[in-house]
Order: sequence, then C-alpha cells, then structure tokens
Amino acid sequence: MSYQRSENREPVKRRHPIQSIIVSSPDTTLLVAVAFLVIIGFMAIFSATAPKCLDEGGNPAQFLIKQILAFVVGFVGLKFFSNYDYKKLAEWNTIFMIIIVVALVLVDFTPLGVTVNGAKRWINIAGFQLQPSEFAKPAVVMLLASAFKNDANLFDQNKWVFAFIPILIMIAFIFAQPNLSMVILLLATSVVVYLCAGGSLKLFVSCLVAGITGIVIAATTVIKPYQLQRLRIWRHPETDPQGAGYNIIQSLIAFASGGFSGVGYGGSIQKLYYLPECHTDFIFAIIAEEMGFIGCILVIGLFFTFVQRGLLIAGRCPDMYGKLLAVGITFSIGFQAFLNMSVASSFLPTTGVPLPFISYGGSSLIVSLWMVGILLNISKKRIKKIRNAEGD
Repeated sequence: MSYQRSENREPVKRRHPIQSIIVSSPDTTLLVAVAFLVIIGFMAIFSATAPKCLDEGGNPAQFLIKQILAFVVGFVGLKFFSNYDYKKLAEWNTIFMIIIVVALVLVDFTPLGVTVNGAKRWINIAGFQLQPSEFAKPAVVMLLASAFKNDANLFDQNKWVFAFIPILIMIAFIFAQPNLSMVILLLATSVVVYLCAGGSLKLFVSCLVAGITGIVIAATTVIKPYQLQRLRIWRHPETDPQGAGYNIIQSLIAFASGGFSGVGYGGSIQKLYYLPECHTDFIFAIIAEEMGFIGCILVIGLFFTFVQRGLLIAGRCPDMYGKLLAVGITFSIGFQAFLNMSVASSFLPTTGVPLPFISYGGSSLIVSLWMVGILLNISKKRIKKIRNAEGD
C-alpha cells in the first residue's frame, strides 16, 4: 500500500491569544479597603482627641468634624479624578508644579508659614492650614510618569528641564522646613518609578553608593542635631526616658497594654497626656492599645490589600504612563504607611509622617483620596487577553 502526499493541504491554523483594551468599572476592592481605613481613622481620631477636648472645655468631636470636612473635600476630588481621563493629567504638570513651589516658598520665607514643634511645614490662608509638601507627592509621580513614559533615559536634557529640576527644587524647599521624612519618601518614590520604567540597575546602585556617602557627610554637616539624636536614641530610648526617648517608650507601652485583643475602644490610657501627637504620628499606637494585635493586623491587612490592588492595576494598564502613575501612587501611600507603623512600633527611628487615611490631618487625607481617585481611573482601562477564533 502506498501513501500519496497531498500538495493542497491547508496549513493548520493556530489560535494565538491577542490583547484587547476594555473599559470596566473602578476597582471595587481598592475602594472598599480605602473606605475601611477612613472609617478606622475617624474612630481613632475621636477616641484619641475627645478626652483632651473635654478637658479644655471644647467640643469632644471638634477634631473629628475637621477631619470629616477634609474627607468631603477629598471625596469630591476622588470622584472628579476617577472620572477625569488620567492621560490628560500630564497637561497640568507645569501649573501644578508652579503652585506647589510657590506655596513652599510662602511656607519657608513668609509670615504665612506656621511653625509647629520646631518645623515650619504649614501655610495659613484665611484661617485654614495646608501642608504643601503633601501635594508634592502626586506632583512628583506625575512629573516622573511623564518623563519616563517613553524611555528611562536620565540624561535627556528635556527631562531635566521639565521634570527633574522642578522635583529637586521642591525637595530642597521641603528639606529646608525641615521635613526629612518627606524628602526620603519623595526620593524613594522617584527611585521606584525610575526602576519600573526600565531604568538601569547599575546606575541605581552607583547612585545609591554615592547617596550613602552623601548621607554620611550630611550627618556631620547638614542634618540637624535633633535628627541625629533620633538615631542615637532609637535603639536605646531608656537612656533618656523623659527626653528624646519619651515618645518611643510611651508608644511601646501602648502596644504592650493592648495585648491580643486590646483594652477596648475608648479605653486607651496612653492618650491621656502620656503619648504626645497620639492623633497624628502615633495614632497606630492608640489603635494597638485599644484594638490590640487583632486591630493592628486589620490595619496592616487593609494597607496590604491597597498595595496589592494598586500593583495589579498597574500591571493591567495598557499604557506606560498609566502604569507608572499607578506604581508611583501605590508605592507613595504604601511606603508612607510602612514608615508610620514602623516608627510607632520602634522598628525605625522616629519620623514625622502621618498614617495615610487614618492620622489626623486635612492635607494628608485630601491628597491621599485624590491619589486614590487617579488610581481608580486607571483601573477602568485594562488589558484583556482573548483568543482569536480564526487564528493567524
């Protein structure tokens, strides 16, 4: 028996997955996580501030009311940015940057600047206080996303003029306030966005070595004495229990008192004049005391969910500009939360960053919600892989 080879046989058609861009509803999981964080923040702020307000003869809910007003402003911005095409944000880079630089100049060099605990970080306009450095966070992310959306070349002259120099100017003004923690946050965000854009790892390592050398030099020439004291007292706060180590010791007492399930909502003892700034920088310690280990895990889990959804949104985004925006926003909020919780638990030296969505502070809450709005907008457009029924 012989076999004949068919010359007219049609080639086998293979099915290859192709990509299609679809528009969906905003990421619900992300929104739910943020909503829970804001609610926990309202509860913690009221619990931490009510006794002090009552002792001073004021409204026990006055801090909560101010935070709710800031939430309203932030939520309006969240709704706007969740519906405003994120690709058009690049058109506002220059105006946004100029407004922030002017505000930072007013803070640093005019009587409008407000000094609190030795740091001049706020601006008082018509009775309202704003912290311009908080608005530098989305500005830096927007500038870098615009600069790196096509390539990660650091030596492009146009990028230096339109992105890098404005960022360095903002960082210089923030460092002068002084606000070293915000400088660290902005620099870390810049590095992450650069690497995610495909930046050179060798160049990053070289800059890291140079940066460490610069920090060592700055430690003896530029860094303020109280900032060095924070580092010295970090590991051994008991050497100055009534001075530089006081906040750390009282914060750790709050964690120890909370145990597994906490002392109950409103039952914190440390907030009764033992732990300064318990409604801002150390609010996580109050949560730990009143809600215990369970409350801490809940808050950490919500922030973990936020970061996971943010990175997922970045991975699904069909364009590089949106990817970098999503990565920058996610890292900025997630890293700030890590810094705050690490400071409260004495894992890191004391810094002055609020816990996003939770700490008392109108500027922080407003900016965080606006950034979430941008992230929700990016989540609407994503890549979906489908199969081509006909094949190629």
